[in-house]
Amino acid sequence: MTTDQKLIRNKLGLLDLASYLKNVSEACRVMGYSRDTFYRVKNAYEEGGMEALIEKTKRVPNLKNRIPEDVEAAILELTLENPALGQKRVSDELRRRGIFVSAAGVRCVWLRHNLEVFQKRLKALEVHVAKTGHVLTENQLKAMEKAQEEKIAIGEIETEHVGYLGAQDTYYVGNIKGVGRIYQQTFIDTYSSVALAKLYTSKHPINSADFLNDRVVPFFDEKGVGCLRILTDRGTEYCGNPTTHEFQLFLALNDIEHTRTKARSPQTNGICERFHKTIKDEFYSIAFRRKIYLNLEELQKDLDLWLYKYNNQRTHQGKRCQGRTPMDTFNDNLPMAKEKCIGYMDEGHVDGILTDDHLTA
Repeated sequence: MTTDQKLIRNKLGLLDLASYLKNVSEACRVMGYSRDTFYRVKNAYEEGGMEALIEKTKRVPNLKNRIPEDVEAAILELTLENPALGQKRVSDELRRRGIFVSAAGVRCVWLRHNLEVFQKRLKALEVHVAKTGHVLTENQLKAMEKAQEEKIAIGEIETEHVGYLGAQDTYYVGNIKGVGRIYQQTFIDTYSSVALAKLYTSKHPINSADFLNDRVVPFFDEKGVGCLRILTDRGTEYCGNPTTHEFQLFLALNDIEHTRTKARSPQTNGICERFHKTIKDEFYSIAFRRKIYLNLEELQKDLDLWLYKYNNQRTHQGKRCQGRTPMDTFNDNLPMAKEKCIGYMDEGHVDGILTDDHLTA
């Protein structure tokens, strides 16, 4: 029962008691109301019924303090464009477009339009799509995704520069009719938070190695810096016999150290876990509502476009990004990374093997 319903019930009880006792003064004394209040309630009920008994606020909105209409429209447009963004992220993105509004101002707009939580923004997107018909919706998908609990990180990843440590993990995207199960191989540079990803229909070691060969190694080669170490969990796609396991063989051929997470502790690789939540909320939850994918290539194409925006346009709140994009952070640190790599080769890099003095598991 809401507060308004409780107040209406008390007022109706006052009127009923006065009618039963046939004594207004006694009814007011029992119920704790004044006679003046009794007659105001009585007149309101006779004129407008139960709806007239609802408490009406006397506060008048101060429109001078309200966010301008064009800024509010921009906030709502960006919210529908990407409902996974939080209020701070929306504020940062609008600042990049030349629109200055605080995170609190964004939240005030959301509260007025009932969009203050992610699930409500997703629902608003579905309603918008259903009304305009601009985007395809899938009735087979659940109306709302259950919010994932934040992973509790224990400790902190030690990384000195870009390329010093990369985190790799496998993410199960889902099952698409006609395509089958879809797995995503994810790589994140732990210093800059630059992310790379590729989709597969299985989680075999050859796919983990192919991802590094096709996306990760060429990316670092293009930047003129190497990837020194990779952190993975203990899944079979990453761990096995070094003489026969495809992933282990690829790391050995490319002089990349391999560090494994603590057993039964996924938070050790929490940077990947948090990215998977981000990509689920900001890409997959929205993409599957806008389009029906018939093959893996279509989904990979859209994923690549989203990753480009993630790395080059999306502001990041990480420890080292501090509101910059991951690619800006990567490029700013690139000169120091090249100097560090030269230092490793001069001091600790012998015959293609990095010594334990420079890399710790």
